[in-house]
Amino acid sequence: MAKLALGLMSGTSCDGISAALVRIQGRSVRVLAHRTTAYPARIARLLARSASLKTPELSALNVTLGERFAHAARVLLRAARCSSARITVIGSHGHTVYHGPRDPVPSTLQLGEPSVIAHRTGIPVVADFRPHDLAAGGEGAPLVPYFDEAVFGGGPVRALQNIGGIANVTVVGRGLRPIAFDPGPGNCLIDLLARRASRGALSYDRHGHFALRGRIDHRVIARLWRHPYFRIAPPKSTGRELFNDTLLREIFGGRLMRAPLDALATITYFTAYSIAESVRRFVPVRVREMIVSGGGVHNRTLMAHLTSLLAPVPVHAIERYGIPAQAKEPAAFALLALRAFQGQPNHLPSTTGAGSRCILGAITPESPR
Repeated sequence: MAKLALGLMSGTSCDGISAALVRIQGRSVRVLAHRTTAYPARIARLLARSASLKTPELSALNVTLGERFAHAARVLLRAARCSSARITVIGSHGHTVYHGPRDPVPSTLQLGEPSVIAHRTGIPVVADFRPHDLAAGGEGAPLVPYFDEAVFGGGPVRALQNIGGIANVTVVGRGLRPIAFDPGPGNCLIDLLARRASRGALSYDRHGHFALRGRIDHRVIARLWRHPYFRIAPPKSTGRELFNDTLLREIFGGRLMRAPLDALATITYFTAYSIAESVRRFVPVRVREMIVSGGGVHNRTLMAHLTSLLAPVPVHAIERYGIPAQAKEPAAFALLALRAFQGQPNHLPSTTGAGSRCILGAITPESPR
């Protein structure tokens, strides 16, 4: 029997909350409606510096984000003319403020209080997906491969490449044990440089126009590729704790101020390069196609680099398969939430490194309607 679930996702770009309403029946996942609700500038600024916030500020931000997530869910349901009574469960990934799977004490922290979401919507919420995978010896990421395997696993060998703040790829296909990992940065470094190049007027490089105006420095490309992260074999995951403004200052130095367009052109190319080379290095089978989702789909310069670097493997946007580019991740967490709610394992240990299959996510019951 088909179920309706709602997924909520806030990525490392700190730009807003992506919500998707999906219909799930067996292996079929159909996106019925989706919407991205932008954060107010004050909250976006807080998220961008969340690693330096004090405990009272983090605690307050957790509740504030819960309110924003609940609002995003209600807005989507109103737009879709769908009653909350029809929704089985909400899957909320939350917003990651820290992810340290390789720390001496492995840990991960996502904010967005699920009890607030459940109370405001009257719908059960599954959240905090990553900690159980960590407890089982995994990286706590990537988790979207469960969705990729469910939706695309029965076809030819394909790479499902999501380009959000961080890039993550899943390789699935008939008869193949899924492979998944984070190749490296997605939009996070591009967005930081777009702000510099526009003197704060833009939060991202719209369609990659700024990157086209700069010169690619291939010496910097080679230096970045020597970063230790790119030599780690999967399973592996990363975040802003590695790919951030500190790294940009180390790599470019004074050129960040003197030639911001050259830095942006170089990082845009490197983002595509690290994806393509990581697939070549760590995927031992021939990939027939790369399907791209996430905000990076809209960066034409990035997509052109990726197409060129992967040729003759075709590169297509996920819309080709009926899934909106920025709806895939929230749709994935809707599916993970429904499986948790049904008491079923909802991750792939082969892609996270977990020692056993688990049911990820903590369930917060709805308030009485």
